[in-house]
Amino acid sequence: MRTAKKVFIVTLLTAAAAVAQQTHHQYEPPNAAGAGQKLLAKFAGDWDVVDTFYPAHGSPIVRKGTCKQYMVQDGKFLESDFTFFNSNGTKNTGTGISGFDTTTNRFTTVWFDSRRTAMSIRRSEGRFDGKNIVLYSTSLDREHPERKTVARAHLEDGGRVLMYRHYLINGQGKERVMFELRMTRK
Repeated sequence: MRTAKKVFIVTLLTAAAAVAQQTHHQYEPPNAAGAGQKLLAKFAGDWDVVDTFYPAHGSPIVRKGTCKQYMVQDGKFLESDFTFFNSNGTKNTGTGISGFDTTTNRFTTVWFDSRRTAMSIRRSEGRFDGKNIVLYSTSLDREHPERKTVARAHLEDGGRVLMYRHYLINGQGKERVMFELRMTRK
């Protein structure tokens, strides 16, 4: 009797798992990579990085680094692993995950690094033009929203150079470049 009961319970749990999977599949149907993934795939590779920070006052601060970018999750997301070398001999690392939702035609990126315990999230607005990625800061903390920023990325020199510029947007909507990454393919 106990064996029959165990078989019944296992069968019931297996059936419930199958129904739950079908429901999840229906709730979030899979989709294929699109135009955004094609552009992100062009970013894959090994890069030398020049990071230039533009303070509100004073001269720009430049440091060098490296980046390895590769497509993950069956070619649907770009992972970017950065190492920046500081003038005092230390280094910082950072990781970005970039994705493109073919349903909404928008990019979303998440960034985290060894300098801070916070993560930053950016999302595109409007329609993707096939060449430029434009990302706006997105705050998950409604009580303490982040400062308004916009970042723009595009390829130059036949795909040999990737330019990423990050701008602060003031209260009047005027942009000031905060930093730029000039990435040259190795």
